[in-house]
Amino acid sequence: MPNSYYIWTIGCQMNKADSERLGASLDALGYRPASSPREASVVVVNSCVVRQQAEDKAASFLDSMKSLKHRRADTIIALTGCMVDARSQALERRFPHVDLFLRPQRFEPLLELVQERGCIVAPPRVPSAGSGRSLGMRALPAHPGVSAYIPINHGCDEMCTYCIIPFRRGREVSRPLDELVGEASALVARGAREVVLLGQIVDTWGHDLPGAPDLADLLAALDLIPGLHRIRFLTSHPRPLTPRIIEAIARLPKVCEHINLPVQAGDDEVLRRMRRTYTVAEYTDLVGRIRAAIPGVAISTDVIVGFSGEDEVAFERTIRLLEEVRFDVVHVAMYSPRPGTYAGRDLPDDVPPEEKKRRLHAVEQLQERVSTEINQRLSGQTVQVLVEGRKDGKWYGRTRTDKLVFFADEADRQGQAVEVIVEGAGPWSLRGTPAPLVAAGVLRSAAACPP
Repeated sequence: MPNSYYIWTIGCQMNKADSERLGASLDALGYRPASSPREASVVVVNSCVVRQQAEDKAASFLDSMKSLKHRRADTIIALTGCMVDARSQALERRFPHVDLFLRPQRFEPLLELVQERGCIVAPPRVPSAGSGRSLGMRALPAHPGVSAYIPINHGCDEMCTYCIIPFRRGREVSRPLDELVGEASALVARGAREVVLLGQIVDTWGHDLPGAPDLADLLAALDLIPGLHRIRFLTSHPRPLTPRIIEAIARLPKVCEHINLPVQAGDDEVLRRMRRTYTVAEYTDLVGRIRAAIPGVAISTDVIVGFSGEDEVAFERTIRLLEEVRFDVVHVAMYSPRPGTYAGRDLPDDVPPEEKKRRLHAVEQLQERVSTEINQRLSGQTVQVLVEGRKDGKWYGRTRTDKLVFFADEADRQGQAVEVIVEGAGPWSLRGTPAPLVAAGVLRSAAACPP
């Protein structure tokens, strides 16, 4: 299909946001999305290397494109995302059928090439991702979903020993406040009801801007946007999550009561080797202050098992931390060394693969029980669900605390905030019916909450 594109994406929400904006830029150039790479004249792979498994999947997809390139030599194939660093010679040798290797958010060479190939005379105005503080603004989706991503900063200065992100996305750069407010307002005008602020560490937003505003200032500005229903943000870091930011979350009505706060390990020595800059005691104290300031807050976390030097005693400390803190959600992964990081270079990968798997499954089993117990406490309660879509005959959406909820209703609830009575709960989702129920037990449609 001429002038069509297919974007294959893996990894974090930042990658998803980048793909959305690249797609919108291609739309503005007159290209249209294809249903498969076989039908596209432009194929983009947006990659991730945070885990070896993600990198392997991206490489496998790229390998599968060799036959496509052989049959249709004019097909443009591009690789972007965190597989690409400043030196792409090794990638060029590994994937000779790929035309372009683009660092994250540096899409200008691709946009210029498709303009040439598509014979487009008057390209749209597309701000450069590399100029000033504009981080890949480009075109916004014409029809965003109910929930829309907004990257607020790019890169990371933390330099955790296991993490490749600073080497691929660079030092941290914040986008200006007025630019973010304008973008959020535009997305709301196009149909979004919720914005999700993204950053490798969202809490450090603004430190490099004139006047050094912080995330609390940004949340307060976004809270004033008419028609915006909810504000979320991720991912946080325990060190820069200040009392001022916590107070803003508690005070501002549109900011959701949900914080993703990675702990990574429950042992101080492992945290030191990870260069996480806090202790377990400091982390649990912060969780206590968050819960005291924000009643009903949901806290999710990230955990790495099998990091260098994590013996059985250290792992048991992580298990004990998870039991004591009782997170709503735990994202757990086995440590895989990343070439180019400090840990990959100077710390031994000394936990056997089978032991890593055992620890992974132990965390998963514990968290399944904890999440079930937390969610079952919501049975019989009424929760507000912002409806994102329909699946298998049921509407689905999320509560303010990021709980996935399914419910049946014959009315069109797309994009509405619906009060739902929780009737059942599992570890990963809730189910219920719209409130209120009439005396005979017949469902009455709930009115949408005001935006």
